[in-house]
Order: sequence, then structure tokens, then C-alpha cells
Amino acid sequence: MILIKDIMTKSVVTVSPEMEIAHAAKLLLEKRINGVPVVDKTGKLIGIICQSDLIAQQKRFPLPSVFTLLDGFIPLTSSKHFEKEVRKITAVTVADAMTSNPVTVGPETKIEKLADLMVDKNFHTVPVVDKGKLVGIVGKEDILRTLMSGSGQR
Repeated sequence: MILIKDIMTKSVVTVSPEMEIAHAAKLLLEKRINGVPVVDKTGKLIGIICQSDLIAQQKRFPLPSVFTLLDGFIPLTSSKHFEKEVRKITAVTVADAMTSNPVTVGPETKIEKLADLMVDKNFHTVPVVDKGKLVGIVGKEDILRTLMSGSGQR
């Protein structure tokens, strides 16, 4: 049984919410990583920013869908969803583009459970938290590397 603590990266690259988007993008490219945890000044995990969050800035401005009824307009999408999309497209800082309150796993989580989560939710990078503290990060590449090293032993 393989646990996340056995395959996670322990020296985690992190960014602050105040960091400029361009700097975060450069960091992801230089380090050849898909995502990076966002931590506040106390080191608490507050979000994650991934390549997909940065690519979202290239989307067209989302016009809300509406229909008319008795000379009134009724939105088909929530205003919160619309605001979130606009904020990501116009992001200047990591805080504007990050995914807040990311899904995390614990170090004792089984690799199979994480693999299911990554496939079902289309996650590429998942922070590892123990007792509220960021202790590592796991990416799809870590799981694939583990599976490949195990396949040579069979």
C-alpha cells in the first residue's frame, strides 16, 4: 500500500497572493510544474494557482446569458459565477486568479484515493496538508512515476 507521504514532494515551491500573475507564470514554466500552492504571510494554505488558471485569462469576456419575460431580463447564470470569470480574466495578482480553498489530501491518504480524485475532478496538482500545515504537494507526474517504477518489479 503506497501512501501520499511516500511519493509527495516535500520541498514545496509556494507563492503569495500578492505576487503578480506574470511572475507566477514564469515560476511555473521555470520549475516545469503545473501548479503551486498560495500561502499567506503565516504560511497557511489559502489557494492554488495552476497553469489552467493562467490560461483562463485568454478567454473571451463572458457575456451572461439572459432571457426576457414581461419586459424584464432574467439571468441564466449566477452573478457570482460571472464575477468569478471576470476576475480571472482581468487578474493582475495571484489572489485574483487562484482557486481558493483548494482540495487537499493528508500524508496518510492512499495513492489510489488520490488517483481517483485527480481523474474524477481533473486535478493535476494537489497540496498535502497535515494538521493544517502544508507539508507537501503531489502531481500526476508523481503518481505516474510511482506506477512506472512499480511496473518494472512485476
